[in-house]
Amino acid sequence: MTQLDVLYRYGLPPTEAITLALAKVREVYGVRRVDFNEAEKTVRVEYDATRLSEPVIHQLLRRAGLDIVEALPMFAAPAPAPAEAPAVVK
Repeated sequence: MTQLDVLYRYGLPPTEAITLALAKVREVYGVRRVDFNEAEKTVRVEYDATRLSEPVIHQLLRRAGLDIVEALPMFAAPAPAPAEAPAVVK
């Protein structure tokens, strides 16, 4: 089993009907966890990559009615190192 996570930002908060549909997404074989962060308007899905792919996860969420705006990186790229000042030659 290969566990992967994908993170999406959503627009409109889920309604009761969407929440019930998302509960069924959790029952899909290969979906391990669905976590919402209401403050950041994100949903994180942990899934088995040997059973499902990221486009399938995206489609499951969209079919449930969730307003997916964008996929977000799970980790931020490291900031570039500051350039050192050139040495002064006298």
